[in-house]
Formats: sequence, structure tokens, C-alpha cells
Amino acid sequence: MSATPTSRPLVTASQLGQLLVASRKRRKLTQAEVAQRVGLSQNRISYLERNPDELSFRQLLSWCSAIGLELRLGERDGGTPDNVPEW
Repeated sequence: MSATPTSRPLVTASQLGQLLVASRKRRKLTQAEVAQRVGLSQNRISYLERNPDELSFRQLLSWCSAIGLELRLGERDGGTPDNVPEW
């Protein structure tokens, strides 16, 4: 039985960290396995899961690829640039 893919809007760095951890665990990957795929140390993966605001865009793209996530950007429904929260 396969789970239906879901997408969630992220508006904070904290939410990104939670998504990265949850996705890694759902795929039964260790931090060391993700580290090897991304080209970082396990300690750095651990740190970035707790401090996702320090991820570079290149690291984020590599990480998403390593754990089977797809990064999408789009306009918010009914949102305006004035309503975007600061990280």
C-alpha cells in the first residue's frame, strides 16, 4: 500500500526542518545515509535539521533529491507580498 503524495506550504524555516526530518524518517534513512548522499557529515545534517535557516539553496536541492522530495515554488492562494511572514 502506497501513501498518497502530499504537499504542504512552508512559511517558516522551522517547518522546513520538521519536513526534512519527517521525510528522512518516513524513508527509513539515517542522518549518515543522507549525509553521504548530500556530501556532508552526519554532524552537519544533524545541525541543519535543527537549524534549517542555515541551509544553502544548493544543499536544500541536493537534500530534497536525496530523500525523494520535490521543491516547488508558487504564488499563495489569495496571498500578497505584504502578507509574507519573516523567517
